[in-house]
Amino acid sequence: MEWIFPRRTVVMGIVNVTPDSFYDGGRFFTPAAAVAHGLQLAAEGAEILDVGGDSSRPGAVPATEAEELARVLPVITALAAQTRVLISIDTTKPAVARAALAAGAAMVNDVAAFREEEALWRVVAEAGAGYVCMHAQGRPRTMQTAPHYENVVAEVDAFFADRLERLSRAGVAAEQVVLDVGIGFGKTLAHNLQLLAALAEFARFGRPVLLGVSRKSFIQKLLGAEPNERLPASLACASMAVEAGVQIIRTHDVAATVQAVRMTEAVLALRK
Repeated sequence: MEWIFPRRTVVMGIVNVTPDSFYDGGRFFTPAAAVAHGLQLAAEGAEILDVGGDSSRPGAVPATEAEELARVLPVITALAAQTRVLISIDTTKPAVARAALAAGAAMVNDVAAFREEEALWRVVAEAGAGYVCMHAQGRPRTMQTAPHYENVVAEVDAFFADRLERLSRAGVAAEQVVLDVGIGFGKTLAHNLQLLAALAEFARFGRPVLLGVSRKSFIQKLLGAEPNERLPASLACASMAVEAGVQIIRTHDVAATVQAVRMTEAVLALRK
């Protein structure tokens, strides 16, 4: 499967196969529930399904490799057999990525792209898979403990430049890479807002940018909204991101996000 960017904005639906997701709370933890949810998201307009079996919420305890494999492989295998939507594996583990790609996934969503070792990148290179390079400061269990930057936008920009070079040396071509600023991953409310305001600046790399803000806790810090009350703010961020040139929106709420994105695109098309 090959996608040529720029193109219309892609909506990525979240399929959490975990018992402790901050939003869906394990509602789709069984393979049958996760597969049904993924198919529903595809029917609502998701062009990517991002399947994850290891929670990356702040404070999360990592799943073992065996636990993660047992959670995601039945779901990916079933989804690959029942839909033509691109499947992404949300993992930081090389063995999980390799098995998921063999089972039908075509992209690796890596929240630990700050790593120094190349094992996961080699898996991506060998498979010719897509790769989401996400910026994070720290690891999920501790990442929200006093994150600090001198200039968060400049530091994320420098991170992308460095990782594109390292990925190339590991055999991952720039054409395989999507960039994600990592909203909520080792960032304060101010850092998240600064990155949202600067999204257009990351177009300089010539790679698609992915934004994941769906119902995240920075919305509560700003507006006092609980997870089930954060959809309006999530949609506002998605629409602003489309205007800034973001090409992929990762969300729990596919149908609503597709509407917001298509309306934004329709208006923007009349400005040209």
